[in-house]
Amino acid sequence: MSYATLAAAATERLRERGEALILSVESSCDDTSMALVRNGREVVSCVMSSQLVHARFGGVVPEIASRQHVEALSHLAAEVLGEAGVELDDVDAIAVTYGPGLVGALLSGLSFAKALAFARGLPLVPVHHIMGHISANYIEDPGLEPPFLCLVVSGGHTLLARIEDYTRVRILGSTRDDAAGEAFDKGARILGLPYPGGKHLDTLAKKGDPGAFAFPKAKLDSPLDFSFSGIKTDFMQKARKYGDQWLLDNRCDLAASYQYTIVSMLTDASLLAQERTGDTRFALAGGVAANSLLRETLAKAFAARSVRFTVPSPALCTDNAAMIGSIGFYELMEGHTGNLSTNASPHLPLPRV
Repeated sequence: MSYATLAAAATERLRERGEALILSVESSCDDTSMALVRNGREVVSCVMSSQLVHARFGGVVPEIASRQHVEALSHLAAEVLGEAGVELDDVDAIAVTYGPGLVGALLSGLSFAKALAFARGLPLVPVHHIMGHISANYIEDPGLEPPFLCLVVSGGHTLLARIEDYTRVRILGSTRDDAAGEAFDKGARILGLPYPGGKHLDTLAKKGDPGAFAFPKAKLDSPLDFSFSGIKTDFMQKARKYGDQWLLDNRCDLAASYQYTIVSMLTDASLLAQERTGDTRFALAGGVAANSLLRETLAKAFAARSVRFTVPSPALCTDNAAMIGSIGFYELMEGHTGNLSTNASPHLPLPRV
C-alpha cells in the first residue's frame, strides 16, 4: 500500500476520533526544536537546541544554521520521546514548519519530518510558522478559542490580525517596512549590546528614563499599519551625530526611550483595533511578545477595558516546536495534510479568510 493511501486513511481515522498525539518539528531559523503535543493544548514534552555559534557573527548565518539543524534533529527526536516515555508507535502524526523562514533551515526540518512520516505511514502536517506563534496562546490559555484579535511581533513580522478560526486569519494591519523585532535588534546593535539584542535592550531599558529622549512615531494613512524605519533612522543619526562616548553615557536612557516609543506604537494600534472590532479577547504572539514592557503595557490597557488578554510564557514566545504541534493538530482536524512533494516556502503568506 502506498504512503499516500496509508496517510489518508490515518488522517480520516484521527479526524473521526478528534484526538491526536503529534510529534512536531521547528527549524525555521536558528533554533531546532521538537515536541509532543496532545490535542493541540497539552505539551507532553518539548526540547530545543539553540545555536549559540551565531552570536560571534552578530546575526544568523544561514548555511551554518542549516548544518546545525541536520546535526541536531535525530538527537532531539530521541530526546523528546525519551523525556515523555513515548514510543514512535504512539505518535499519530508529524507536524513541521514549512514556511516562512530561511529556506535551508526549513528544508532541514521538513526533510526529516517527511522521512519519518513516510517510514511510519503517518500523516504529514505542514504548518505556517506565524500560525504556530499565534497557537502558542492555546497552550498558555486552554480556554481561548477563536475568534479573537492578535498582535504578532517578531524579528520578521509585525501585524494585527483577527483570528477567525483555528486555521485562518483576517489581516487588519501590518508593517510597511521593518518589523518591531528588527527595530529592537538594530537599536541594541547601535548601543553595542550582544546578539540577539532585543532581550538585552529590554534589560538595559529598566535602568533608564523612558522620557529622556524623543523618537518619532510614523504617521500613516492607515492607523492599524506600522512603520519602524523612521525610528531606526533617527536612532542611527543621533549615534553618528553625538558619537560613541555620548552613546555610552546615555545608553540606559536611550534604550528606555527607544523601547517606550516602539511599545507605544504597538499599543496604540492594538487598542484602536480592539475599539473598531469590539472583540473582548486579545492575544500577543511572536518573539517580541517576551518584551516585558510590551506585556505589561498591553495587560494594563486591556484590563482597563475588561478585555481578556492572553500572552504566552516567555519560553513559548521563542521559536519552539510546542506551538507547531498545537497548530498542527487543528490543521490535521481540518484535513490539511501534505505529501512527500511538499516543499519549503520561505515567503509563505498567512492563510486568510
